[in-house]
Amino acid sequence: MNAPSRFLLGVCLCLFLIAARAAQDPLPAWSDGSSKRAIIDFVQRVTTAGGPDFVPVAERIAVFDNDGTLWSEQPAYFQLLFAIDRVRALAPQHPEWKTQQPFQAVLDNDIDALADAGEQGLLQLLMASHAGMTTTEFETIVSEWLATATHPKFKRPYTDLVFQPMLELLEYLRANGFKTYIVSGGGIEFMRPWVNGVYGIPPEQVIGSSIKVQYVLRDGVPVLERLPEIDFIDDKEGKPVRIHQFIGRRPLAAFGNSDGDLQMLQWTAAGEGARFMLLVQHTDAAREYAYDRKSHIGKLDKALDEAGEKGWTVVDMKNDWKTVYPFMP
Repeated sequence: MNAPSRFLLGVCLCLFLIAARAAQDPLPAWSDGSSKRAIIDFVQRVTTAGGPDFVPVAERIAVFDNDGTLWSEQPAYFQLLFAIDRVRALAPQHPEWKTQQPFQAVLDNDIDALADAGEQGLLQLLMASHAGMTTTEFETIVSEWLATATHPKFKRPYTDLVFQPMLELLEYLRANGFKTYIVSGGGIEFMRPWVNGVYGIPPEQVIGSSIKVQYVLRDGVPVLERLPEIDFIDDKEGKPVRIHQFIGRRPLAAFGNSDGDLQMLQWTAAGEGARFMLLVQHTDAAREYAYDRKSHIGKLDKALDEAGEKGWTVVDMKNDWKTVYPFMP
């Protein structure tokens, strides 16, 4: 064999080995370490037929928080940023908002006043921006906003700010017979228009907070109209309740990032047999954000302590993830 042929053969062999290694690694964006090993070990144990931890496909349920777990949540929950943009768009129809809080704070871009408005003020913004339309109209408004709005730091669409390692994890679980659900404190109808295209999770597998809707006839056509009243807050203790009501099975695996997810992880851990609980800890100020115990958004304090006590997996974003977003190298 001449030298050029040997060189070409060597290149082909290297490419084959690289491709084979990539094919064998279900989580290439994850650094080799304890978090990645724990995930793979759990999946192998519950999917190995005849093994002591084997779980039938029908019982392989995995639940994921959304904000801070599957996509970013800083400098504010993206749904709140949507509500703020929506209030500004509706302001010409509401001249009274110029002197009425919390709307005045939004129009004046007064962050301190908006923070002072508290939970009640945020609810006012959500009701003004999320109600008074049909469910179909709201879906269109959300889709149009996501198609045009960009993140203030990264200058990219919000749906670009999903975590590549978590996308791989979703695919890995589904490839092993898991049914993946979102269980989020965010609005269910804010998430449903886009989660299938971004996460591969269909809208019927999305559980979230909701406002009341009513059936009405509009020009003889039946529609569902969104009302300015809270129906259910899917956060903290509400998450296990909604999982029970909508899924009807205790999850095998639960993934979150904040104290708002603690009860969901506790509920999952309390089941019999092999269970897997994971928290994403935001430790990467360079590629994303760094925050945990003292943050007003995505506070991770009690859940972090309990994870340490009970041996749950805690992902260190800076060290456990080779990349953060799909658009990053």
